[in-house]
This record gives sequence, C-alpha cells and structure tokens, in this order.
Amino acid sequence: MVVGQQYLVERLLIGLLSNGHVLLEGVPGLAKTTTIKALAACIHADFKRIQFTPDLLPSDIVGTLIYDPRNHVYSTKKGPIFANLVLADEINRSPAKVQSALLEAMQEHQVTIGEETHPLPEPFLVLATQNPLDQEGTYALPEAQVDRFMLKVVVDYGSEAEEKQILNLMAFSSTRIKLDPVITTATILQLRDLVDKIYVDEQIKDYIIQIVYATRRPRTVDPKMEGLVRYGVSPRATIYLTLAARAHAFMQGRAYVTPEDVRAIALDVMRHRILLTYEAEAEEVNTTQIVQWILDRVPVP
Repeated sequence: MVVGQQYLVERLLIGLLSNGHVLLEGVPGLAKTTTIKALAACIHADFKRIQFTPDLLPSDIVGTLIYDPRNHVYSTKKGPIFANLVLADEINRSPAKVQSALLEAMQEHQVTIGEETHPLPEPFLVLATQNPLDQEGTYALPEAQVDRFMLKVVVDYGSEAEEKQILNLMAFSSTRIKLDPVITTATILQLRDLVDKIYVDEQIKDYIIQIVYATRRPRTVDPKMEGLVRYGVSPRATIYLTLAARAHAFMQGRAYVTPEDVRAIALDVMRHRILLTYEAEAEEVNTTQIVQWILDRVPVP
C-alpha cells in the first residue's frame, strides 16, 4: 500500500508496541493518512477517522448527552474517540478548544461525558497528522497536547526511484489494493508485555537522564547553546524515551537496550517538547539541531 517511508512505518510500529501516540508532520500528499489507514487495516481492531476542521466541536469527538423528552432522561452518545485506533487527520486545522478534547483521552484512556466517566478500549492509540504551521489555515497545537504525543515524526519526500514506483502503482492502475488483518489486539497487548521486559541497564538510564537534563541546561554541554532554549523537555520525555528505546530494541531482535536505540529514537521523542527563545529563532536554529547537538556532546556509555 505504501511505497518507501520505511522510517515512518517503523515509528508507527514503535508507537503501537510502546503504547504511545504518534504525530506525523509533513506537507499534503506524502501518504501520512494512507499509511495510518493501512496500519489499521492490518489489525483486527476498531478504527475511526476524525477529520479536523475549523467548525468541529469537542462533542463531535468525545460524544455528548442527548435528552429524551418522552422518558425525561439523558442518554450518552459516544463519539468516534471510542476506538482502538483513532486517526486525527489534519489535527491542526481545528482551534485549541477542539484539540483539547483529546487531552483526557490521550493521558487517562478515558472520557468524561456529563457526570460519567467512560473507559476507552485497549489498546488505544491516537495517530495524528498535521501540516506545517506556515501553511494557511493551521493552528498551533497547545503545549499540553503536543507533550502527550510520544513521537513526532517529520515526513519527507521519497527518492526518485520510489516516486516512479508510486507513479506506476497509482497512475496506471484502477485496482485498489486490499489489505487483510494479520494481527489481533490481544496479540498487540502480549507484544507490549514482552517490550516491558526488555532490559535497561543503569548506565543506559543515566545516559537517558543526561540527555534530558541537557535540554534543560544546554550550556552544560556546549556554551554556544546558552540562551537558545527557553524550556527543556518534560519528565514525560524521560519515560517515553525509555519506552520507545525498548520498542526499538525489540524490533531489532534484542532483549536489551543499547545507546544506539536511545540515539535512534531521541529526535522523534524530544523535537516537539523543546521551546526555543527568540534568539534561537532569530539565528534560525530549530529543535532538531538542538537535539542533534546534545546527542553529539553527551558522552555515550
């Protein structure tokens, strides 16, 4: 279904294995939505797609209470958030009040409608796509919302060979590719239990903490970074970096985490959690460069 984008597919699988929500960013037409729909089609699970638009309401996502005048009672109508895999398509096309409807669901795996709290099915995963903020009609995601995504994956163009393969596949054939489910939600939960057993050495834990603290005190690793970072990553980054490194090691066929696992996943875990100063923006420094500088300077155990 998807040509190329191996990096994207691997990051979606890491999110699935480590119980972490994934945010995909890229210009339109790079198969972000197609890849997520293909992943959902390969799993025996409930899948819902929410198209975020400027006129969307929070109740359109989580659900609402409906009054029955005949029996004088309220009944709960659940929204599309009640699914195993939820595609929040173009999430930054809606304002902050709509995006915040996902906060409780993403963190607590539950939704409160009226006075009742309803648990969400397990596994529960939000896979969101967004267009770059400099595009027309986009809203910046609230910091609390962004922090709940384990990974932020920047999707880029494929190679020329992949582009030609896409051309031959999509432009000269009217046959739609059909995908069959190959795994159940129960198996995914079993795989997560295996990922939780991946060994993390104390030196790896210290290495993760050093990387995290370097985002909060960047001058300690390089004086040139003084004044570039306003806020470093939150403690969620420490947790997610460990969980994602475990999933990465699992996908490599290892029962233990190495520094390479941490380095391979660090950029996707931290790039969206760092807030830069005006000085950094004036010097055209981005969070990707900040994370890379830190990884280059923190000693590897």
